[in-house]
Amino acid sequence: MPKDHSEIATRLTVGNLSCGGCVARAETALGGAPGILEARVNLATKRADVVSAGPLDLSAIQAVMDQAGYPVAPEAQPEIAEPEEDEAAPLWRSFLIAAVLTLPVFVLEMGGHLYPPFHHWVMATIGTFPSHLIQFVLTTAVLAGPGRVFFRHGVPALLRLAPEMNSLVVLGTSAAWAFSTVVTFAPELLPAGSRFVYFEAAAVIVTLILLGRYLEARVRGQAGSAIRELMGLRPDTATTADGQRVALADIQPGDKLRLFPGERVAVDGVVIEGETYIEEAMITGEPVPAPKGPGDTVTGGTLNGTGGLIYQATHVGADTVLAQIVRMVEDAQATRLPIQSLINKVTGVFVPVVLAIAVLAAGGWFFFGPDPITALVIGVSVLIIACPCAMGLATPVSIMAGTGRAAELGVLFRKGDALQELGRVDLVAFDKTGTLTEGAPKVVRVAPEPGLPEAELLALAAAVEQASEHPLGQAIVAEAAARGLDLPPVHGFQSRTGAGVEAFVGDAQLRIGTEALMAEAGVAPGDLADGSETLIHVARDADYLGAIALADPVKPDAARAVQALKDRGIAVAMLSGDAEGPVAAVAEALGIEIALSRLDPAQKRAKVADWRKEKRKVAFVGDGINDAPVLAAADVGVALGSGTDVAMEAADVVLISGAPSGVSTAMEVSRRTMRNIAQNLVWAFGYNVALIPVAAGLLAIFGGPVLSPMLAAGAMAASSVLVVMNALRLRRMEMR
Repeated sequence: MPKDHSEIATRLTVGNLSCGGCVARAETALGGAPGILEARVNLATKRADVVSAGPLDLSAIQAVMDQAGYPVAPEAQPEIAEPEEDEAAPLWRSFLIAAVLTLPVFVLEMGGHLYPPFHHWVMATIGTFPSHLIQFVLTTAVLAGPGRVFFRHGVPALLRLAPEMNSLVVLGTSAAWAFSTVVTFAPELLPAGSRFVYFEAAAVIVTLILLGRYLEARVRGQAGSAIRELMGLRPDTATTADGQRVALADIQPGDKLRLFPGERVAVDGVVIEGETYIEEAMITGEPVPAPKGPGDTVTGGTLNGTGGLIYQATHVGADTVLAQIVRMVEDAQATRLPIQSLINKVTGVFVPVVLAIAVLAAGGWFFFGPDPITALVIGVSVLIIACPCAMGLATPVSIMAGTGRAAELGVLFRKGDALQELGRVDLVAFDKTGTLTEGAPKVVRVAPEPGLPEAELLALAAAVEQASEHPLGQAIVAEAAARGLDLPPVHGFQSRTGAGVEAFVGDAQLRIGTEALMAEAGVAPGDLADGSETLIHVARDADYLGAIALADPVKPDAARAVQALKDRGIAVAMLSGDAEGPVAAVAEALGIEIALSRLDPAQKRAKVADWRKEKRKVAFVGDGINDAPVLAAADVGVALGSGTDVAMEAADVVLISGAPSGVSTAMEVSRRTMRNIAQNLVWAFGYNVALIPVAAGLLAIFGGPVLSPMLAAGAMAASSVLVVMNALRLRRMEMR
C-alpha cells in the first residue's frame, strides 16, 4: 500500500464489524483520523490496513475509532489469534439458547395456524392472557439474553445516526415486542381488529439471524491457522557453536550455531563446517533433500537429516525467508471480495431508506389516516417486514449447502468466498511435484551395459543403497524389493554428500551416484539422459556397469484433469521449482503449453500477480508449504489432500482425494452455488422492495386492507424459509 519510503503501513484489528455498512463507516472514520493517508478494512479478517505519513499516533486513532463505535488495537500475534473459531463458539451457544426459548413461543402463536384445533386447545387449557404472558416472558428472555448483541451494537449506531443491520434488527424486534406487550397488558389501547401479539416474530428474527451469523463465522477462512503452522516450523531455541541453548529472539546476525540431526534450522545462515542433507520442501516444494556443506546456505524452518553442521546466522527475525513467507500469506489473505463490497453498498443504502419509509408511512397515516392506531400498525409492519433476516441468511445458507455437497464430492471449501471466485477463473496454474505428479521418485528404467543382466545391476545398486536414507536410494531399494531380488552382502559403506554412496561387495568397490562421482573414479558413464529423468550411475572398480533412471510419475488422473479444464475453455499452466527437463517432460505428457521451471515461491507469486494484472482470474493448485504464499496470492488457492497442513490452511479449497481432477468439480460447484446465492439475494432484496410499499399502506390508499404486523411477520418468516429451501437444492447437486 505505501507509495514511497516516507509512508508507513500498519495493520490493526477492528472490533464491532458486523455488516458491509460497518466496513464503509469504519473506513471513513479511519481515513479521517490524524495522519492516515489510506485505510482498507476487511470484514472477514476483522483487520484494517492503514498507511500513514509517518509514525502512527495509535492513541489518537483509538480515540477517533472509539467514538465511531469501531475500536482498534495493534494486530495480535498470528500464532495467538484465531478469531473465527472464537467468534463461532459463542454464536452457536447463543443460537441454541434462543432456539430453545423461541420454540414454545412459535408453537403457542403459530401452532393454531398450522393445526386449528391446537388453537382451541390452548384457549381452553391455558387461556389467552396466560399464553400471551408466557410468550412475553420467553421473548423478553430472548431479546435480553442471546439477542442483546444486536442492542449492544445497534442502539449506539442509532444514537450516532449511522444505522446498520443491527439497528434494523433492534427496531424490528423492539417494535414487535412493544406492540405485543401493549396487546398483552393494555389491549384496550388498540382497535379490536389489531389486538394480535407478534412475540414469535421478534423471537424468530433473533434466532434466525444468530444462526446466519454462526454459519458465516464457520465458513470464513481461519487466516491465523496457516500463519501458526508456518511459525511452528521455527524452533523456539537454538544451540550456539559452544553448546549453549539460546532463545530464537536472542540470535543476532553473525552468531555461530550448531545444528544437530533431526533438528530444524533456527535462522537463515551459511554453513561453516559439516555436511548433511536438509529437507527444503518448504522452499523448493521438491521431495529430494538438498546436500549441504561449507559455503552453502541454509534456511530457517527447514529440517536437517542425519548429519551435523555449524552455520553462521545471516538473517534473523523478520528478515528470514520463513518470516517473509508468513508476511506474504498475511498480505495475500487481506483482500476484499467484490460481491461483499456490492452487498455492503446496497445494505448501506437499504437500512436508512427502510427507516425513512417507516417514519414517513407512520407519520402520513397518523396525520391523514383514520386513527393513530393505524399509523402504529403500519409503522410496525414496515419495520417487521423489512427486517433483514433473509438478507442475512441469503449467502451463508447457500454456502453451507454448497460446501456440504462439495465435501461429499471430495471438495472442501475452507473459505466461503472461494465459491464466488472459483467459477470465474479463466486460468489454472498447477505446481508440478506432488500435484500433477506423485511427489516421490520411482525407478522408471534400468539401463545396464551390454552383457550385464538388468536384475544384477539393480540388485548391486540396491544392496549398497540399503544403508542410505536418501529418497533416490530408497526408491532403488523399493524397486528391487518389488521385483523380489536377492541382495548381496556389502561392507565398508560410505556416504558422499551430494555425490552418492560407496561400499564393497566382496573385494570389488561399488560406486553409485552422480557423473561427478564416476569422474572421480576415472569412470566414463554412458550418455543415457533424456532430460526428464534423474540418472544414478553404477560402477564396479574402474568398470561402468550402467545407470538407473528415476522420475516422479504423473498422477493417473492428471491428463484427464487438464483436458477437463481445457474443455471448459480454461487456460492451463504449470509453475515449478524443478529443473527444466522434468518440467518440460510433464508438460508435454499432459498437453500443458505454459510451463515455467526453476521458480522459487516469490517468483511463482510474482507470476500469478502478473497474470492478475492482465485481468486474468487465476487459480493456483499446489501442495507444498512453499506454495502457501502463492495459494493465498491467487484469486483462488487450491491444495491437494495429500499436501501439507499449511498448504491446506493457506488455500481456499482443498481437494480431499488429492486428485487434480477435483479442480473441475470444484469449479462446477462454485458456479452453481454462486448462481444460487444470486437467486437468494435477488429474492431477499426484491421481496423487501415489493412488500415494503404494501406494508406502508399502499393497498389501503385504494380501499384495500392494512397489512397487519402478524402478516408482515409471516411474510418475513416465509422469505427466510424460501431462501433456505432454495439453498437446500444444492444438496441434490450432481456433476455432469
